[in-house]
Amino acid sequence: MSPSSPCPPTSARIELGNLVHNLIQTRRCVREGCDILAIVKANAYGHGSVAITKRLVQAGVRRFGVASVEEGAELREAGITHPVAVLGPLLPSEIPALVAHRLIPVIYDLRMARELAAQVPQAAAPYPIHVKIDTGMGRLGLEPEQLPALFELADLDRTLALDGLMTHLADADNPDRSYTDLQLERFHSALDKAATFGRKLPVVHMANSAGILMHPATHFSMVRPGIMLYGYHTLPHESSAMDLRPVLTWHSTIALIRSIPRGGCISYNRTFIAPRASRVAILPVGYGDGYSRRLSNRGHVLIHGRRLPIVGRVCMDMTMVDVTDAPEAEPGDEAVLIGRQGSVAVTASEIAGLLDTIPYEVLCSIGRRVPRLYSDSSAPSPQ
Repeated sequence: MSPSSPCPPTSARIELGNLVHNLIQTRRCVREGCDILAIVKANAYGHGSVAITKRLVQAGVRRFGVASVEEGAELREAGITHPVAVLGPLLPSEIPALVAHRLIPVIYDLRMARELAAQVPQAAAPYPIHVKIDTGMGRLGLEPEQLPALFELADLDRTLALDGLMTHLADADNPDRSYTDLQLERFHSALDKAATFGRKLPVVHMANSAGILMHPATHFSMVRPGIMLYGYHTLPHESSAMDLRPVLTWHSTIALIRSIPRGGCISYNRTFIAPRASRVAILPVGYGDGYSRRLSNRGHVLIHGRRLPIVGRVCMDMTMVDVTDAPEAEPGDEAVLIGRQGSVAVTASEIAGLLDTIPYEVLCSIGRRVPRLYSDSSAPSPQ
C-alpha cells in the first residue's frame, strides 16, 4: 500500500517491535549458545512470512522452519538466503524444487532418504538433511530402531550430509510431565545410537514453544519457537509463562449503522431477534476473511473502549455488532476484533476459548485478503 493510499477498512496490524521483544524473551529462556530455528510456517502464523522472517534476520536469527517446499520457495524468492528447513511431508515430485531453492528436508522414513539421494544432482552433494525421530507424536519420523538402517545407507555419506537430528514434543504443555519425560528418554536413546555409529550431529533439536517454557532438558543445541514468537502460548496457567506480547491486532471499520425495532431480526436464519430497539453496526469483515462464523451471537468486538456483542450470523463479508450501548458510535469508527482499546482487550486466546480451539488456529485463519500493515517500535537489532 502506497503512502497516499487510504487505510483499508479491515486490516491486520503487525507490531514488529513486539516480535523482537518475544524473541529476546525466548533467548533469555535458553542457555547461551543454544541456537534458534524460528517457525514461520503458515504465513508466519498469519503474520506474513516474508516480513516476519526479514525482521527476525535483522534480530540475529539464522535458521527458519516452514511446512512445505512452496513456503520455503516464497522466502527464497523474497531474497532470504539463510537455512530454511521443510518440516512437513515431502513428495518425490517436490524434490527438484526443494534442491533448486536450497531448502533443507527433514527425513522421516527410509524410502524418502533413498528417493532424495537418487534425485540430488552431484553438483549439490553432499546435500544437508535433518533426520526426524518419532518419540511419541505418532506422525512423521523414523522409529529409533530404524536409525542403524539409515546410518548404513551408502548414500548418507556419498550424497547426503547429516546436519541434524530432531524430534517433536506431543504433550509439552501438559502439567503432567511424564509423557514428555518418556519422549526425552527415547530421544536420548536415538542420540546414543548415533554416537555408536560415530555420527556427528551439528544440531540437535526437540523443544517447541511449550518445551522452551516448561522443559529445559529438551533444549539441546537448538530450539524451535513458534507461537511464543507471536505473543501466545498454550500453557494452562498464564503465570507460568514469560512476558509475551501479541504481535498482531485485527481492526475493522463501521460501514453503516442500522436502527432495528424491537422484534426485528438480524442476518441469516433470524438467529437474533432484537429484544429492544437497537442500533446495529455493520462491519466489512466476515468468515471470508477468517473471522469465524462460530462467533455468531457469541463474540465481542471493541468500539469506543467498550466490549460490544456480535449479533446474528457472521456472514462471509460482514459482521453485525449491537452498538446500542455505545450511542456515540458512528460510521467510520474503528472496531477492534483482536487487540486493545483503552482498558479492554480481546485476544486470540479469548476467541480460541469461544471456538474450542487454540490461538494458533485463530491467527492462521486470518485470510490473505486482509492486508497486513507493519510497524516497528523497536530499534534495529544487531546481527
